Amino acid sequence: MFAPRTTPWPLVALFTAGYLAPYLLPTTVGRLERGLDLSATQAGAVGSALLLSSATAGFLLASRVERVGARSLARLGLVLAVIGYGGAALTSALPAVVAGAIVGGFGSGTATTVAATLIAAMGAPSREDVRAWGRDPHRASTLGLLGVSALAGVVYLTVPHLPGHGVTLAAIALTALAVWPLTAQLPAGSHGPRPAGPDPAVTRLPYRRSGFVLAGCMLLWSLAQNALWGVSGRIGVSQAHLPEATVGVVFAVALGAGLLGILGAGALGSRLGRALPIGGGTVVIAGCIALSASTTGLGSFAAGEIAWNTIYPVVLSYLIGLAASLDPRGRWAALVGSASALGTAAGPLTGSVLSSQAGFPVMGAVLGAGLLLVALPMTAVALHAGGRPLLPGAVRRRGGHPAALVAAATVTPAGAVPEVGAPEQPVVEIPLDGTPAPARRAYDTAAATRAPGAH
Repeated sequence: MFAPRTTPWPLVALFTAGYLAPYLLPTTVGRLERGLDLSATQAGAVGSALLLSSATAGFLLASRVERVGARSLARLGLVLAVIGYGGAALTSALPAVVAGAIVGGFGSGTATTVAATLIAAMGAPSREDVRAWGRDPHRASTLGLLGVSALAGVVYLTVPHLPGHGVTLAAIALTALAVWPLTAQLPAGSHGPRPAGPDPAVTRLPYRRSGFVLAGCMLLWSLAQNALWGVSGRIGVSQAHLPEATVGVVFAVALGAGLLGILGAGALGSRLGRALPIGGGTVVIAGCIALSASTTGLGSFAAGEIAWNTIYPVVLSYLIGLAASLDPRGRWAALVGSASALGTAAGPLTGSVLSSQAGFPVMGAVLGAGLLLVALPMTAVALHAGGRPLLPGAVRRRGGHPAALVAAATVTPAGAVPEVGAPEQPVVEIPLDGTPAPARRAYDTAAATRAPGAH
């Protein structure tokens, strides 16, 4: 399915190292609670501090990756992850564990920011060093999710058989250490003289309104996902009355199903655009969350968790690709990822408060309703940013009639209508007054397609 010569293994590995901590959040918090004799609130606070530190790294570094250099920042993040998580795994002193989690979280956030920025830059014409891996950001993010899901599944199968509070923290630290050699293939910082003043065309964020809407929706979207994920273990043990080992097996199987979903998303690619997978997938996730939260036995618990974990990474891969498409320099990808990390950090606390005050079924209903509300604006952003599949007969001018229908009424050569899944096309405006043509710009194909004689 993936061509070996274009597989971006350094980005996949860095993505895996950065995303592993959120994937292992339930077992990390559970181990801290039992291993250090903490309350559920105290253990959850440590997990939230880790994820807040990760989000902070994204907000601080989103616009600095290209200037500082991806290689240097990636190595800094991996070093912080090894020191922070490794130190927290080797000590039982609570202040040292908290400090290590915060340092490690900042390292994970740094690695995630660099990976997201480089994935978004794969399609940028000025980044030949990154484009050598290909020009499909969705494919790269899909491979990264595939790697982190597989590794997290292995950890979930292994952790119940190992003692100690820091098993998952050690796994994250060892992953960061293993990824270090691959950073040599990442691009270094830009060298040469800098322009005297800022260039507004370069520094200004494109799609500002869409980017902010997507960032806000991703915060709420991730909050809902991780509100359930943070208490899924408690639902399985206390409400479904399952032993811890059985719950661990269900989680591992669910993550394995997620691998199949990611493979399916990679095979599907952009054939359906982004709007349908994002909007429709979020609606399905809302139903899965309601089912998982109201479970009373192994069958319904396993069905809800497996279905949810199958769809969740698929939608996430399209959301990452959508954020990457908003800015080829990767700033929106990093900022939206950081907003997602904020939601991830607040998720466990939200789930704990809702479940303790109203019970798991009501919590699931509230989270599902919230997902249904954010599905609409996320779908709108995907449509506005070109997430629609370009279907013959459905290509429209902005504010006009379907251009394909107008073209069909005239003598139009074959191939004038974009094919299904066609990428954005470069369009050059040629002035009629004899002035030099401006630099080539990329327009949304649906907006740029014009019928003969259209103005």
